[in-house]
Amino acid sequence: MIQLRIRRVGNSLGVTLPSGAVQALRVREGDTVYLTESPGGYRLTPYDPQFAGAMKVAEDLLGRYRNALRDLAK
Repeated sequence: MIQLRIRRVGNSLGVTLPSGAVQALRVREGDTVYLTESPGGYRLTPYDPQFAGAMKVAEDLLGRYRNALRDLAK
């Protein structure tokens, strides 16, 4: 468990991530991360869960209509 301290950053509040967490998340300064609610609390991830869901739907459609899309591309 890593303890983080909440600090004032301008008119907002923020936390500083330790270098080990930054490396594990594979993020760097300027990247966007997402804080999502999960059954056990909250989860910090560099991946947009809504975008990931949309991509899953798109992949399913591309797989299902593969032949029709190939014909349309001709």
